[in-house]
Amino acid sequence: MGLSIMPSSGPSSGDALRAALLEAVVLAGHLLLYPTGVLDERPDTGPAGPRPPVLLLHGFTDNRSVFVLLRRALGADGRRRVETYNYSPFTRDLRVTARHLARRVEELCERAGQDRVDLVGHSLGGLVGRYYVQRLGGDARVRTLVTLGTPHSGTRVAPFMDAHPLVRQIRPDSAVMAELRAPAPGCRTRCVAFWSEFDALMAPTGTARIEHPDLHTENVQVTGIGHLTLPAHPAVIAAVRRALDGPPGELGALSAPRAGARPSDPSDRSDCSDSAESA
Repeated sequence: MGLSIMPSSGPSSGDALRAALLEAVVLAGHLLLYPTGVLDERPDTGPAGPRPPVLLLHGFTDNRSVFVLLRRALGADGRRRVETYNYSPFTRDLRVTARHLARRVEELCERAGQDRVDLVGHSLGGLVGRYYVQRLGGDARVRTLVTLGTPHSGTRVAPFMDAHPLVRQIRPDSAVMAELRAPAPGCRTRCVAFWSEFDALMAPTGTARIEHPDLHTENVQVTGIGHLTLPAHPAVIAAVRRALDGPPGELGALSAPRAGARPSDPSDRSDCSDSAESA
């Protein structure tokens, strides 16, 4: 199913300018915070809370500092443990990172005393999470996968970076994308994908949607928000929290700059054969 958060008249040049300015502000703040997220955090051994723990996955060459605001919001009520997974900025194969993620999830489940977790991934982090869920049996552990600006169908941005093996893996015609297009019958994980037409790293922008007939998906379109702003924008943060706390298909209204929410017709189907409708 889909949810659209955009003006009825569609995005304007003014919306694009505001999105670019907001992206620049967020980038400046992130550059200041980046050094604070280089080192791995210490494992949390305190009370885990009644809700499934959340593991946050950053994007390409980034680190856990990108989730400062989102992490604080998700853990504010003390009802869930929120942790981050800092994979290496020098990783060359997202499939290897997904296998490392599998071990990290098992460790988190054991430490939190829970059978399942929720994953929230920004950009490449969402693709690592999806590969784990869809190709490595991670759906047995992951209740909900939320992705923010993730190239689910591959992206053609920055062709000059094709020398990097990891960048080649996120091209639409890569072997990894072929694996993710393959059938995934019986998948038990609910997937929620946030995407924006102002996401400059998604080419085309709709590639951040999940389009797979075997996955239970909800695609949420937002406007006025760029790629780096997605994990930091209050409207998106509130929607992520609702996605993790509420029933499927009931994200509710979101507010973004000059935006009004237009949710699609809700569906009460909860099996993994549900497919995403156009937002």
